[in-house]
Amino acid sequence: MRLLKRNKQQIYYALYEGNEPIKDEYGNLTGEYGIKYSNPVPLKLNISPARGESSIAQFGQMEDYDRVLITDDMNCPIDENSILWIGNLNTNEPHDYIVKRVARSLNNISYAVKKVKVNG
Repeated sequence: MRLLKRNKQQIYYALYEGNEPIKDEYGNLTGEYGIKYSNPVPLKLNISPARGESSIAQFGQMEDYDRVLITDDMNCPIDENSILWIGNLNTNEPHDYIVKRVARSLNNISYAVKKVKVNG
């Protein structure tokens, strides 16, 4: 099944790039590491209004997600380590969703995503 252009909504995503050392206010390494993500990238895809029974079967018995995103771009780089801006498209603020699971089929990719609250 192909996705209609008019049903696609804009989101932003950032890909996990690894860990980076944290420095204190004097520029000294603290011995701790923080997570580094790429710059946010816009993407248009289909966003479900809420979780439903057909979505649960799609990801198995996992119930720890809030929405399903669907794209027909089989080269979409979003994975389980990505962060998303869905409700709030201001990428200067912290992300509001994380990817819980990815389900690939022949013609599309479905993402189970969970809303998170990030202090930032």
